[in-house]
Amino acid sequence: MPVALRPGLIIDGFELVAPLHEGGMATLWRVTHPQHSMPLLMKLARVGYGEAATQIVGFEVERMILPQLSGPHVPRFVADGDYEDQPWLVMEHLPGETLRPLLDRAPLPPAQVAELGALAATAIHALHQQHVVHLDIKPSNLLRRPDGSIALIDFGLSHHARLPDLLAEQFRVPIGTAPYIAPEQVLGQRDEPRSDLFALGVTLYHLATGERPFGNPGSAAGLKRRLYRDPTPPRAHNAEIPRWLQEAILRCLEVDPDKRYATAAQLAHDLQHPDQVAITERGEREHRDGRMTVLGRWWRNFGRDRALGKHVGEHLDKAPLLMVAIDLKHEDQALCAALRGTLQRIVSTFPHSRLACVTVMKTARIGLDSNLDAEGRNRHVKRLLALRDWIRPLGLDEHRVTVHVLEHSDPAHALVEYAAENGVDHLIMGARGVTGMRRILGSVSAQVVAEAPCTVTVVRAPAHQDDESE
Repeated sequence: MPVALRPGLIIDGFELVAPLHEGGMATLWRVTHPQHSMPLLMKLARVGYGEAATQIVGFEVERMILPQLSGPHVPRFVADGDYEDQPWLVMEHLPGETLRPLLDRAPLPPAQVAELGALAATAIHALHQQHVVHLDIKPSNLLRRPDGSIALIDFGLSHHARLPDLLAEQFRVPIGTAPYIAPEQVLGQRDEPRSDLFALGVTLYHLATGERPFGNPGSAAGLKRRLYRDPTPPRAHNAEIPRWLQEAILRCLEVDPDKRYATAAQLAHDLQHPDQVAITERGEREHRDGRMTVLGRWWRNFGRDRALGKHVGEHLDKAPLLMVAIDLKHEDQALCAALRGTLQRIVSTFPHSRLACVTVMKTARIGLDSNLDAEGRNRHVKRLLALRDWIRPLGLDEHRVTVHVLEHSDPAHALVEYAAENGVDHLIMGARGVTGMRRILGSVSAQVVAEAPCTVTVVRAPAHQDDESE
């Protein structure tokens, strides 16, 4: 069963003191530790029934990225781990309040909107300088500290240019918060820093007008509207907004990233120096574009399902992406030893390679499967932990290894699809002995060898394999 959280519970030396927030992806607790004097916050992933795989992977993303960050605009990383299948993360508990309550008081005075925007842009620029795109900028993730500065929180959807992008590798759906997500994110691109400027533009628009520029769409078609339908000019909602501020906000909301500010620092500069903002047609705009203009943009984007840009699996020949497929359900010690030995030899041949350790959690073709096992443990999290245990004996640098649990009714198809969509160079997997049933239906390994778009190494144990069917 999921851990029963309560005050006084000790998790790896951290004592839970009081609950702070129950979010969609995690619960937050104030905690203490005898070796840490600063205020601490523990984030625990939601692993109960009904939690989406994207939430669990997003938690893993934050555990991977937060330790790489530093500076006054992010909370300090303290520790992370797993407690009885419960993933957790401890960080500095930053004082202050998010900008979310300000939405209830919108529209705010333009000077206040500009001030908050400049502070947020400064924090975003500091994040971008550390090779990270936040990808979920919104009022509830912008925290105003007592000294007036703004810190960024919640990095579960973020992308680090020098680390694997677990979300992009595992999912092919738009990932973000619907009102704030940038057009290129809708199309699957997750490495564009100016996506954060679009989201900040949505935030400033809302604070300045009291309205959302693109509403709160609940479908893929609704999200795609921002590719061709421009928002109502802010001054049409609130005539108190100066033209220079409308210019800055609408520049952030351009569909084409190249038409937005080049950097968050440039946006911060304009918001701090309104007299130097060059007013273009954007600042003078009084109405949305006409039907023919919108129709032309719609036609140019018709059928466009992916963003133009580098593929997430792009890599150098000397740094291939390796993939090892692990069957956790029918684990055999002899086969595991042979598989680890082969994998160790291949990894050592390419010292700059990265390894994706993958397993498939088979789901029903029709109907809904519970994500809890008979003991009440989250099956997805349970397999993530098992993958980490499986790969740990190889002693690889943790930044070179990622773990993925794919959910699919057809294991072979899931493995082939993952390899194809992520540009995998070499797939390593085990194969058990041939039985009558596998001879009739075909084995998973045989199907992968036939269909995979990369080199495939199939490993067999030297000893006799048991006769269980796949």
